[in-house]
Amino acid sequence: MKDEANAKIEEEAIIAMLMMRAKALGEKNAKDALSYETEDEIEFSLAPPLVYHGQDEAGLQAWFDTWEGPIGGEVRDARLTVGEDVAFWSGLTRMSGTKTDGTAVDLWFRQTLGLVKQDGRWLVAHQHASVPFAMDGSGRALLDLKP
Repeated sequence: MKDEANAKIEEEAIIAMLMMRAKALGEKNAKDALSYETEDEIEFSLAPPLVYHGQDEAGLQAWFDTWEGPIGGEVRDARLTVGEDVAFWSGLTRMSGTKTDGTAVDLWFRQTLGLVKQDGRWLVAHQHASVPFAMDGSGRALLDLKP
């Protein structure tokens, strides 16, 4: 019973952290968003390059600055697997809002987060986001898919 109770406590701590991180991302607060990530995180983002190493507050804030108003978010089909000091979260994530050039964004993508427990805190250590692409040889990203 103690293990089940412990697992529930860890799961609740991770979900609370992810919600606070999502709030910081939606409010375009780079410093707060990065406070929920390890210093040496690895990120496979939708944007180039193929991989980012470590935190880049200035780069994240510069991307936030390309948005008019808050960035909307929604999650579907989320799954969380929790170990003693490692956890994995995956789900379908929606990003919505308006860019400063007036372009409306409404994009669903796949996201996986690898989390580690450091000094009693759960932090994101690995991020992977992707969209499917057409398998017809065109390589075209399929950005209009919805869950």
